[in-house]
Amino acid sequence: MKWLLIALIVILVSLQYRLWVGDGSVASMVRMQREIEKQSAENERLKARNKLLAAEVKALKNGYTAIEERARSEMGMIKEGETYYMIVEEKDE
Repeated sequence: MKWLLIALIVILVSLQYRLWVGDGSVASMVRMQREIEKQSAENERLKARNKLLAAEVKALKNGYTAIEERARSEMGMIKEGETYYMIVEEKDE
């Protein structure tokens, strides 16, 4: 009877160890849940970014105004007949 009680206690301790510390434990489940939440937030951020990029691609495909705006802002292009003025600020030394 004494050996049976000791064996049951050893089995109980080993199962408790696995529940609290081992692989698949409560701590690892909580850690995994936090990682899932962080990844979900990152996915939402990337989905919003993808929507903006898709809208920009659609605008570039459908009209010249988006292309013109891009050419002006990124390449410094001007229309024919426009006069370009460059304002240079003095730097204090």
